[in-house]
Amino acid sequence: MHSYIPGILPAALLLEFSRTAFSMSIAGAALIAIALWFAKDAFADASGLNRIVALANLCLGAPLAVFGAEHLSGARFIMGLVPPYMPWRLFITYFVGVALIAAALSIATKIAVRWSGLLFGIMMVLFVAMIHLPGALQSHGDRFIWTIVFREMGFAAGGWLLATTAISDHAAGKNALYTIGRLLVAVVAIVFGVEHFLHPTGVPGVPLEKLMPTWVPAGAFVDYLTGAIEVVAGFMILLARKTRLAAAYLGTWILLTVIVIYGPILITSLLNPSTAVRVEGLNYFFDTLLFAGEILALASATPQPA
Repeated sequence: MHSYIPGILPAALLLEFSRTAFSMSIAGAALIAIALWFAKDAFADASGLNRIVALANLCLGAPLAVFGAEHLSGARFIMGLVPPYMPWRLFITYFVGVALIAAALSIATKIAVRWSGLLFGIMMVLFVAMIHLPGALQSHGDRFIWTIVFREMGFAAGGWLLATTAISDHAAGKNALYTIGRLLVAVVAIVFGVEHFLHPTGVPGVPLEKLMPTWVPAGAFVDYLTGAIEVVAGFMILLARKTRLAAAYLGTWILLTVIVIYGPILITSLLNPSTAVRVEGLNYFFDTLLFAGEILALASATPQPA
């Protein structure tokens, strides 16, 4: 337990150092800068919601860099999540960290996205099969653990959808990969939307444990509105009705919540002397950014109407 003298708190905070939070922050900032550079032409050429869709690679790439840095700098802690029957658990943790950073660079620079998106999606499915789904089945209905199962499957869909944008229209399996990704995004959006109606006290987007900050005006209304947008857009995507438009609107809304709500939460967390609080703030911010990225990846992968 630390105690600080009033007035010395800001200086004391500057002296606090967390290797994990620092590396995650640097990785995120660097990938955002790289992704913005490579997206500048597409962003400039687009208009309206298509400018937001042009940020799909940024929204997917930056979180992967952050989580990769977390694996490398906090490997001893994250190693505990690797199933005990797996050999070389520390090596696997480092390997996943390197793989995430490599995928982040590929997605941000739009180089070999066909493979990075595909492999990232496969990795997420393996995480669900080996870690999250067994935990959910043993949790006796813990909704937060089930939320993580759906969240990770949505992340997998985002990788696959982004991969389809780099695959030739005549390539075998492209339509199937797109359809699987579209259906997964739809189901995740609907499930999360229903959760917002049932539990309108959490932060919007991905319905996990963190509560809505008291400084957000009409916090419950924001949750209900987010839930409504997720459910409506989810069903439109599920039925393939104006898929690109529905995904663009939903992705834009989630990105807006990341900036307006999760942004201040992140800043407040980084000013906290606790490493756990800082890492939690980073995780919530970039988890939700990745959720926005998977939806925008669907919009990007869906052809514009003629």
